[in-house]
Amino acid sequence: MFKAVVVCLSDKGYRGEREDKSSQVMIEILEKNNYEVVENILLPDDYYLLKHTLTEICDLKKADLVLTTGGTGFSKRDITPEATLEVIEKAVPGIPEAIRAYSMTITKRAMLSRAVAGIRNDTLIINMPGSPKAVKESLEYIMSSLHHGLEILKGQASECAADSNKL
Repeated sequence: MFKAVVVCLSDKGYRGEREDKSSQVMIEILEKNNYEVVENILLPDDYYLLKHTLTEICDLKKADLVLTTGGTGFSKRDITPEATLEVIEKAVPGIPEAIRAYSMTITKRAMLSRAVAGIRNDTLIINMPGSPKAVKESLEYIMSSLHHGLEILKGQASECAADSNKL
């Protein structure tokens, strides 16, 4: 069972002006797929606070997977990709590329996502969309490949080519 942390970036959510529904969608999907959600964090759109939070999660090995929601758009307060890029040691561009490609079949606005993904230590960080609908579509789309990627990262599997058509 992999451990996951969900981090929501939302000024309004942090101030109690909006309910964080995207994190709940993530948690439901993760738990349905046998992930242990060890923490659900709600932060304002603050670059340094997110950078510190992501670094702490990865360096203290709190989780195998960190999913962020929010902060990947064009607003001046949207800083999630920049903070994530500052923290990661290895980029994993295929994950957000796959999410954008799939999401483009649903809405052309998917092209506006600036989401990134990467690895720090033994933790995979993925920026997810901000809306509950987009989170559900995106996370369900990547779930089986995500599990295999974490197995490789953790040394629990060594072959990516074995059943590549099923991933």
